[in-house]
Amino acid sequence: MTLLAVERMKLFTTRSPWWCTALALALTVGFAGLMAATANDTVPLTVASTQFGFQFGLVVVMVMAALAVTTEYRFGTIRASFLATPNRTSVLLAKTTVVALLGAVVGEVGAFASWGIGKLIRPEADLALQTAFEWRTVAGVGLVYLFAAVLAVGVGALVRQSAGAISILLVWTFLVEGLVLLIPRVGDDINRWLPFSMANKFITGDPDPSNRDVAFGPPPADAGLAPWPALAYFGGVALVILVIAVVVTKRRDA
Repeated sequence: MTLLAVERMKLFTTRSPWWCTALALALTVGFAGLMAATANDTVPLTVASTQFGFQFGLVVVMVMAALAVTTEYRFGTIRASFLATPNRTSVLLAKTTVVALLGAVVGEVGAFASWGIGKLIRPEADLALQTAFEWRTVAGVGLVYLFAAVLAVGVGALVRQSAGAISILLVWTFLVEGLVLLIPRVGDDINRWLPFSMANKFITGDPDPSNRDVAFGPPPADAGLAPWPALAYFGGVALVILVIAVVVTKRRDA
């Protein structure tokens, strides 16, 4: 508990988590407001479309998580942490726990606020959370953000430089997984098993049986697993990267 309290204080006494939290919420809720304001009979507002901005908030949360590690290496405070607690695994796991929980809170607040702003702007729209798909589309965002934060902490601990870690996360999210689709014959098959395709599958995959049109929300993902196994796959990838980061951190100088 002491380590968790220390990591919580270290996290919230810097500016970047506050700015990243505000930006993540502004992006997710802002896109929901935009979708609601432009909705009409041809392009109706749906539960899925209120979550159109969840991927933008996801990227900001990963940047925040990476900075939580790389900033300590940049200013050398990580050495003090390791001197005070020689068990480096405990330090890194405590930091990951705090950052991941913050990511989950940001995801849940952003998702339900986006859904709420949709109801506020379009009270006549059918935005009831009735099916498993609709609940997963909204409440599931926090789980995706949680595992994404774990993954980003692992990348940050491995790279140790803010620019490098953030570049890897952004390039992979926005570029690599999309470019894989361009590989002849096998591109689609490979993309279906990449981590963020799996994360998107959990949020957008397997629409509810009422055949609501989700084309106006985040594009439905075509991953290789059903939604809940896809989330487990994404979480597994995040945990593997974190374990590698823990092993490397224990073996090299701070």
